[in-house]
Amino acid sequence: MPGRPGNDPLLNRQVIAPQRNNVACEAAIGSKAVQIIGDLRFMRRIKLDSIDRKILAELQADGRMTNVELAKRVQISPPPCLRRVRALEEAGLIKGYHAQLEPKLLGFDVSAYVMVGLSSQADADLRAFEEQCRKWPIVRECSMLNGQDDFILKCVATDLSAYQTFMTDELTAAKNVAHVKTSLIVRTTKQEPGVPVPPR
Repeated sequence: MPGRPGNDPLLNRQVIAPQRNNVACEAAIGSKAVQIIGDLRFMRRIKLDSIDRKILAELQADGRMTNVELAKRVQISPPPCLRRVRALEEAGLIKGYHAQLEPKLLGFDVSAYVMVGLSSQADADLRAFEEQCRKWPIVRECSMLNGQDDFILKCVATDLSAYQTFMTDELTAAKNVAHVKTSLIVRTTKQEPGVPVPPR
């Protein structure tokens, strides 16, 4: 049916032009913020109805359920449910499906957040550090920050010795790393995946 959100996930797509080299903006919010804006080349505004949102919420909570079970939960028949799921995937709203593992049962007893500051915040140097983080298995998350520190990393290790070895031999020794602040995670009381999907 034309115009139906589940069949046309790219309704009202808007393009946000990169704002690189905007001197006034750079003076106001800093070069890193300008870089972040520049990286947001395209932003999509996608019309979702209540069924689409229910599908997103259900799959975020349990990505293993069958299409039949999903259709039952959102109260539509399986064929249109599958079409909606595929449309949401193609639109980039569903990026993938993953199993959530238990680190300690796999021998990873140490988790930590690490704040990293670089000597240079030039675009090439920021991207070089990001690429290096992708090569370190111990680094599970890497996010660029706007502020005193340039990046925050989430790291896991089998024990303190392995973690310290990574810190001294890899991270602090990496090119362009100026300072590192680390905080070991003592306990995690909440770990919800994704985002809270509003019903409408």
